[in-house]
Amino acid sequence: MKHIDQSHIKPETAGRLNSLVSEFTGQSKSYYQQVFSYMMEAPGYRFTLNWAAGLLGPVWFGARGLWSWFLGFLLLETLAYIQIGLGLFGDLGRDFRIRAEQIAQTLELRHQQIAAAEASGASSLGSLKRAAESLESALAGAQEAAAAANASGVTYLVVGAALLLAVKFLAASLANWTLEGQFARWRSDRSVASGWSVPRLAVSAVLAAAVVVLSALKFAMPDAFSLLNAFPTNRDWRLNVGDGVQAAFDWTKTSGRGFFDGLTAGMRTLLDWIEVVLVDTPWPVVALVIVMLAYLSAGARVAIFTGAALAYLGLLDFWEKAMTTIALLGAAALISITLGIPLGIYCARRPKVFAVVRPVLDFMQSMPSFVYLIPVVAFIGSGKPAGVVATMIFGSPPVIRFTVLGLQQVPETVREAALAFGATPRYLLWRVDLPLARKTIMAGVNQTILLSLAMVVVASLIGAKGLGEDVLEALQYAAAGQGILAGLAILFCALILDRIVAGKR
Repeated sequence: MKHIDQSHIKPETAGRLNSLVSEFTGQSKSYYQQVFSYMMEAPGYRFTLNWAAGLLGPVWFGARGLWSWFLGFLLLETLAYIQIGLGLFGDLGRDFRIRAEQIAQTLELRHQQIAAAEASGASSLGSLKRAAESLESALAGAQEAAAAANASGVTYLVVGAALLLAVKFLAASLANWTLEGQFARWRSDRSVASGWSVPRLAVSAVLAAAVVVLSALKFAMPDAFSLLNAFPTNRDWRLNVGDGVQAAFDWTKTSGRGFFDGLTAGMRTLLDWIEVVLVDTPWPVVALVIVMLAYLSAGARVAIFTGAALAYLGLLDFWEKAMTTIALLGAAALISITLGIPLGIYCARRPKVFAVVRPVLDFMQSMPSFVYLIPVVAFIGSGKPAGVVATMIFGSPPVIRFTVLGLQQVPETVREAALAFGATPRYLLWRVDLPLARKTIMAGVNQTILLSLAMVVVASLIGAKGLGEDVLEALQYAAAGQGILAGLAILFCALILDRIVAGKR
């Protein structure tokens, strides 16, 4: 690297910069002082070559604390070493050889059948001979393919060597640029990794060696080490753990029978009241109220759309099932929102509590819905109450998360101003925090309602009535037309609720 003129930089500034570079790099200080000075003359990437990084590859990046680059170059070099391993000692014709052995076994069986047919004078002798000839041709083809594959080792070796050289050159050309970027981050945050660390070097070298060696052995000699082909396990372990989980479920169900019975009764009572309003009330009254809500919330256009959607539900005989679905959804969403918003307010003001609640919310959102139907049915049984609980589990996290997010985004300056004018904690919550966070909280409410509606079809698997039943039956009997109509009915229910809840008025 040629010396770079620093005459345009003030001496004290250049001296301070060189001191920082020396402190950051730890080794090869003069080299990196010149390189960083050259790279800082213009924004963006400037081409340089770091031969140490090219030689050591991912180990160099690991020793410098650039772990994301370490992982990327490790994967690329591993791919190259796999090709080299296949070329040097790989069993390239293994698959064709196994196929040839299978064909040979089948051919031997055909020969025995031909001998028996000749001895008995069976009429199938001709077909057996033709099958044997076909197998002999396939066997010869498999043997030729195995020989050709074994002879292609040089090609793998050349490709692997070329790929390795290309990766080494890429590492050498990017090393100084990535290190200079880390230096810029280190100047503002001293917790960023710096220097040439021997422990990081050892860890990265061990990781790189393990990944390269194990991968090359697995692909080049798949039959040499059975441990690399399958994870060591024992089927009895899963059976024993499953029995333990089942025993825990049985004990919980027996011990908490009163709680679960009370929960079921409460859910059923709430559902019955909502169904009285939506199902037993004359349909013109229900339709008029829903259209009026749409008009008051979102205006005339949404009211017209709502009327058309309700007409679709009624004319195609989906009205009662749609109201049953909305009743189940309403019960689940009502409980989720009633519990979720206060919990979100509590978590927003107590970060330690939210640190405990957040993993639970992650679990509730990431667990497939079909999986948590198992404990719901085990504890509550099948039917509508179980559908409400399952829908709550699926739909509760958004309203909690959005409530926390909305309150955390309230400007501290506004809160401090309210406190300076003597606002009490209650006044601060109801007159400052919640009004400013209202849009975000309502977005969470909207997401909870829509996610709850998405559980309609899943809840029908455990006996919850409604539109999900029609979709499930259409799937079982391949009735595409009926399934599409029921799916559109669910879509219209979702759109009506979305427009009413998200309305600007």
